[in-house]
Amino acid sequence: MIAGVLGALIAGPVAAQQATVPATEVDEEHPGDSNEDTATHLDESFGPQTYDEWVRETRRQAWADTDWNVQIRSYYLGREKYDDSESEAWALGGSAGFKTGYFRERFSFGATLYGSAPLYAPDEKDGTLLLKPGQEGYAVLGEAYGEVLFTPDVHMTIGARAFDTPYINKNDSRMSPNTFLGAVVQGLHGDPKTSRGQWRWGAGYLDKIKERNADEFVSMSDDAGASIKRGVYAAGANYTRGELSVGAVNYWSSNVINIFYTEARYAVPIGANAKLRFAGQYSDQQSVGDDRLTGSDFHAKQFGLKAELAAGGALLTGAYTKASGDRDMTAPWSGYPGYTSVQVEDFNRAGEDAWLLRAQYTWPKDTGMSAYVLYVAGSDPDSASAFGRGETDFNLQWSPPEGNLKGLMVRLRYAHVAQDDPGDTDLNDLRVMVYYDLPF
Repeated sequence: MIAGVLGALIAGPVAAQQATVPATEVDEEHPGDSNEDTATHLDESFGPQTYDEWVRETRRQAWADTDWNVQIRSYYLGREKYDDSESEAWALGGSAGFKTGYFRERFSFGATLYGSAPLYAPDEKDGTLLLKPGQEGYAVLGEAYGEVLFTPDVHMTIGARAFDTPYINKNDSRMSPNTFLGAVVQGLHGDPKTSRGQWRWGAGYLDKIKERNADEFVSMSDDAGASIKRGVYAAGANYTRGELSVGAVNYWSSNVINIFYTEARYAVPIGANAKLRFAGQYSDQQSVGDDRLTGSDFHAKQFGLKAELAAGGALLTGAYTKASGDRDMTAPWSGYPGYTSVQVEDFNRAGEDAWLLRAQYTWPKDTGMSAYVLYVAGSDPDSASAFGRGETDFNLQWSPPEGNLKGLMVRLRYAHVAQDDPGDTDLNDLRVMVYYDLPF
């Protein structure tokens, strides 16, 4: 059955999502980053990734400069779990959205509609998150917002929109991303290539979240599992100068949880076409106020270290993380940002140490091909009922950079997780994704 579905996926129609996650082009001179797609670095938070992109986005002229984004997405996911149960579905869907230019050089508006429909979805194999619970399709207005431009460097967003920070982000690993309802002010100042460097920052209040496979918004605290309805206040900043980047962000939800995250990154050129990259991260999570998340006080933390060698089209990565405290780490509103968080497991349970080795190669740009393989070894966590795990992942991606197929992305992912329990149970996860960004 799986073989037939895979053949149909590759040969059949392509499927969708918003252009916030475009069909990625690959480049052998810039082989990317070893973090999972669902993780967000601090120097990628609080707006577009470069100042030029920021300027282009904030100086467009109203209706004449309206940006339309339509993406089709086809997604197959089959998972055989530790307990021998299965989740499986093949979905077709996508997104259609727009963002206007600025009226009177001050106000703009945007909206995005998301949807997912089952092509193959056995009732007894629910749980892929490609569809609503019960293997049902959905359609939802996930983004509807207004933007106010205070200065060329500072703007405010009000309404429902996707955001990217370490612990509040799109987590866009299924058919649709997380989006959030709130008000956020963001700024981007300077140039990382100058002696003054670049500051990017953001602050705001997020009241509700629409999860990836949901068709309605719910309270942020309710989504995290608390018995009350609370939003999240978030504020953070990042400074980049040359190859140095350092920043921090804090998330506070009254009587629920406080999450603090900081990260620093530095790169050392070694020759004309190679770099050594070093990074460190620290997360701290604790209960606040009336402890309504778990009913009792808790404190958990994790730190991580990472080193990478980028040379030509090759990227070699080694990373280590250590989690401690009286409960597992959590990421209710995002993909987990830990350096050893991979396709299936996050390796963030209390008392768990994890080591990652990863090798990636990006072929010449005109081929659009890239691939990686990785392995993560996790130790036994503190809980007597939990066991150590080891995960092996393989990823192959094709994104034609030019021609009639530009905008297409075909991706194959496979993960195998072996658990060191008395039964030596394991988990297998296969994903085939085909995205296509319609040209406008």
